[in-house]
Amino acid sequence: MQENAMEASEFHEKTGRILDAMHRVIDGKDEAIRRSLVVLLAEGHLLVEDVPGVGKTMLARALAAAIDADARRIQFTPDLLPGDVTGVSVFSPATGGFEFSRGAVFANIVIADEINRSSPKTQSALLEAMEERQVSIDGTTHELPSPFVVVATQNPIEMDGTYALPEAQLDRFMIRISMGYPDAEAEQLMLRQRDTRDPLDDLRPVVALDGVIRLIDFARRVHVSPLIEHYAVAVARATREHPDLRLGASPRATLQLVRAAKAAAALEGRDYVIPDDVAGLASAVLSHRLIPNAHTGAKSFNVAERIVDDVVRRVPVPVAGG
Repeated sequence: MQENAMEASEFHEKTGRILDAMHRVIDGKDEAIRRSLVVLLAEGHLLVEDVPGVGKTMLARALAAAIDADARRIQFTPDLLPGDVTGVSVFSPATGGFEFSRGAVFANIVIADEINRSSPKTQSALLEAMEERQVSIDGTTHELPSPFVVVATQNPIEMDGTYALPEAQLDRFMIRISMGYPDAEAEQLMLRQRDTRDPLDDLRPVVALDGVIRLIDFARRVHVSPLIEHYAVAVARATREHPDLRLGASPRATLQLVRAAKAAAALEGRDYVIPDDVAGLASAVLSHRLIPNAHTGAKSFNVAERIVDDVVRRVPVPVAGG
């Protein structure tokens, strides 16, 4: 064990604080909150897709506000330029040369709000940042802070004024979630609590940045047996061979599925991954990366989710000693 490594009790105390803080802002969305924390612990990126007004941006802001880290929000619009995201080189009269002016992507948590309302050219400004955690401008590479997590929201592609995210962009998001409408009780509670005040105004950081880094390190040290690795690979490979899919899960998807499963196992109080961790996250991690064949209908997350669920049912679950 590493020196000064976080103990399990401290991990659960700190993650419990983050979950409690987010629950004070988001009503009736336990799974969405928990999966957003899984993404943070796995240092992945989160895509929240749903219709307007169901709390997508609120979830992203609540996660950012619950930890003491540098968080920035980028409102994606049709006139947003790549340089607004990554930064640009600006001429300095004082030095007679060009100096790099950092864009909004230089933060620990970047909220990319309504990411699919800007052009594909602007969307692509995040590709290098999300995969390599760096930005290259005019031949110079600038490292992004650690941890670095993008939480993006988008409206369904069927809605006016949206551009579909390209496959390369979707493949960089570890998990896609949908908020859905709240139940009647949660919606009524929201009316009472938010009549005169935004609950985000009262949300203060509950874990410092160095604590978040140690939480991420704790999740990384969760054990994954060869049997579990084989199971995750089998699930991913089954999507590549599925007759209803034109594009299956990438090797990056397999890697992120295992990383997410490790974070989920840690939240469940285990220092090892079990098959249920992989199976339970398979749809959220894989479905947004898949492209159904033409005969299965239009490109649809619902179609892809059903296919992933079918794959998980068909792939044999590993049994120790079996």
